[in-house]
Amino acid sequence: MPCFPRGEFVNVPGVETPGTVRSWHDGGVTAVSVRDQVCELLASCPDGVLPLVHAGHPVLRREAGRYEGQLGADFMAFIDAMNTTMVVAPGVGLAAPQVGVSLAVAVMRDPGAADDADPRERVAFPMRVLVNPVYEPVGDEKVSFFEGCLSVPGYQAVVARWRRVRVMGWDETGAPVDEVLTGWPARIAQHEIDHLRGVLYVDRAHLRSLSTMENLAQWWSVSAHPHAAGEALGFPVEQQGSWTQ
Repeated sequence: MPCFPRGEFVNVPGVETPGTVRSWHDGGVTAVSVRDQVCELLASCPDGVLPLVHAGHPVLRREAGRYEGQLGADFMAFIDAMNTTMVVAPGVGLAAPQVGVSLAVAVMRDPGAADDADPRERVAFPMRVLVNPVYEPVGDEKVSFFEGCLSVPGYQAVVARWRRVRVMGWDETGAPVDEVLTGWPARIAQHEIDHLRGVLYVDRAHLRSLSTMENLAQWWSVSAHPHAAGEALGFPVEQQGSWTQ
């Protein structure tokens, strides 16, 4: 069974103690065993597809509790269900709070083929698990692209994010993770780790860029660069460290 370090970070006010979480799916506010919550969730979803929670749900605005082995032997079943949910949605990342579980666990996966012409620097990578992750910027470059979220369905908006980040934490086996990500994988990691801090992408987005999926397809799908959208909708676009309007 994976062993995860305990007590390496200071407790954050308002975060549940390691053994309990709030039971969000039933709309209540009673503290319950996180393992009981996850076991009930898994039992109610035999196909492995967990129900997503959406913006406005309190669990998405709480700092997730640190994972210290609370799920025991059920941990990998939960990871598998998160991965299945992400793939079926479909998405390229999913954090535990997005399925109502306030634990600092996220999964990432992008089956998309690498394209040297894609300014987002998108590359394919297999499923990876991040446990208690943190990130820090590497360099000072930020890039702006449209992004969306499974918990804010139907919309996308432009977010300026660090082009390169160092991600630290643990994987599903308890092995340390310490790697530098660039481009689209870096953006996915920042987005998912933000979820674990109670931050949604719309908190960081240029709200003048907010577009329905229909309008995104009609007006802004010709190029991955959001420059045209910035000019038409009136928001700044940061690319390779410099702002353009």
